[in-house]
Order: sequence, then structure tokens, then C-alpha cells
Amino acid sequence: MPGSDVGADLWMNEYITPWDIYAHGITEILVYKKTAYQEMYIVETGTYGKALILDGKWQSCTGDEFLYHEPLVHPAMIFHGAPRQVLILGGGEGATAREVLRWQTVEKVVMIDIDSEVVEACKQHLSEMHQNAFANPRLQVIIADALNFLDTTDEKWDVIISDLSDPIESGPSFQLFTKEYFEKVSRVLSQQGFFVVQAGPVSPGELVLHARLVKTLSKVFPNVQSYSSSTCTYGRPWGFILASQQQIDTRPDPEKIDQLLQEKTTGGFRMLDGVTLLGMLNLPLHLRRAIANETQVYTLANPPKFFGQGSIN
Repeated sequence: MPGSDVGADLWMNEYITPWDIYAHGITEILVYKKTAYQEMYIVETGTYGKALILDGKWQSCTGDEFLYHEPLVHPAMIFHGAPRQVLILGGGEGATAREVLRWQTVEKVVMIDIDSEVVEACKQHLSEMHQNAFANPRLQVIIADALNFLDTTDEKWDVIISDLSDPIESGPSFQLFTKEYFEKVSRVLSQQGFFVVQAGPVSPGELVLHARLVKTLSKVFPNVQSYSSSTCTYGRPWGFILASQQQIDTRPDPEKIDQLLQEKTTGGFRMLDGVTLLGMLNLPLHLRRAIANETQVYTLANPPKFFGQGSIN
């Protein structure tokens, strides 16, 4: 375009729909590796800092990851009130663990990730994200398949966070967004516990996957709540789903939330407080309608399949 000052010769093009691409200018490739499970890049971008890309899908970056990780972690922790044992499924960057470890009540965090090479690369190159969370004695990292871990653990968890990569068919986690998976989670969640899953985009053209995940979780948990955060580098608002045996208050008092965070957490929040939480829990009409009208449930026999991959060129 005439007059445009383009600062990159290398671009990460993520195919969002068959007709839409989100492109990020790359200034340096820090890591490239084809692991046993997926293709990994860690790159430096022109605007949003360092980024992790798996199988051509943008995972998170230092410039705006707080818009993803704070809403992923803290609503479940807030609703529990005093979580002691937290299980993270996925979360290779270490930023999810970082947010969990802010809670002074937390005694034990176990992070399960299938790909040791991704975890090690993130430890080395994404210190801005994990902020030494991997060195915290309360955190235990186990390299394992999430389904196998859920089948074999006998522990009960106060909060379980499903921070898995998008369910593209060629990736390692596309079967971990199903009714069977959520049933395994339910078995090891404490009676007072809360489960949260990153649950895809909620933009008008793409919200079917999210609505179906809400419906799927509703077959397993009596209380399910959608919410979202506008994460800039995803190119659209991103959805999360909270589930529990306990009721979920969608009209929390912002002042009480702020007081709870002040008393039980350390470190300054950048995005989330009581007002933000109240806003996230109250969905726009078009999304409420899409969820109410959805009927399909994802199963291992019919799992979700996220659209496409991306490329760097």
C-alpha cells in the first residue's frame, strides 16, 4: 500500500478461516525445531516481543500474554477462594504456572505437558513469560500425556486448568476437548473445585467451536460459564469456559474481588480486577444465543477440529 512503512521481510501468516489471515512481522527466529509431537518456533516480532508458535498456530507472546493468562487462571482461583492444589494441563511457556503461583494459599502445582522440547525451549528463551516459575519449589513439571495422567492420579485438585494447544487434527491435543476428557477431569476435581479450559475464539464467524465446548462441558458439570478476553495477537476475542459442581456467581461484587486479590495474591495484575471479572462474565447477546441454540457434543469419536495451520515465509 502506498505510504506504508513495512518493517519486516519475514512474516508469520496464521490462517484464521479459509478467507482470513492474521500476519505478524518476524524480525528474528530464535528457535526452530520439529519435535516428536509438533513443529515449534520461538520468534522475535516487531511489535509484541517474543512469541511461541506451534504447528503454525500462534500460542502466546510477551507483549500481550497477560490478556490471556490472567483471565485463564484467576477466575477459577477467585471462585474457589483458597486453592491449595492446582493441576495445569499443558502450559509449556510457564506463564500459567506463574499466575497460579501468585496465590499465597497454593501449596502444590503440578504441570503436565507432553512435549519436553517445547518446555525446555520456553525455559531458555521465554523467561519474560515464566519469570522463574519453573524454579519455584511448589511447582512440579511432569512430561506426560494428559489423558494418561488423569487416568492414573488419585489426587483431588482444587483448580484444574486446561491450557492446551488448539485442537488441530495434526497436533497432540485435538482429542482433549471432548466429553470423555472432561469426565476424567471431573473425577479428580474436588467437590468444591473449579475447572477452566481455553476454548477457542468467540468472534461471530468462528464461535461454533466455543459454543459446542460449552454444550459438551454442560453434559459433565452442572454449572458452566463462558467468558472471554480480547487478546490482540490472536486477532479476535478468545473464549474460556469455567465449570464446577458449585454455583458460579456471574454478578460478583468488584470490591470484594479486589479485596480477595489484595489479601491472597502477590504481584501486580495488569488486566484483571473485580470490574474486569464482572464484565467478562456477562456475555453479549449474540454469544448467549449461539450457546443456547447449540446441540452438538464433542466426543472422542467426533472431536473438534480447529481450522488450518499457519506458515512463516
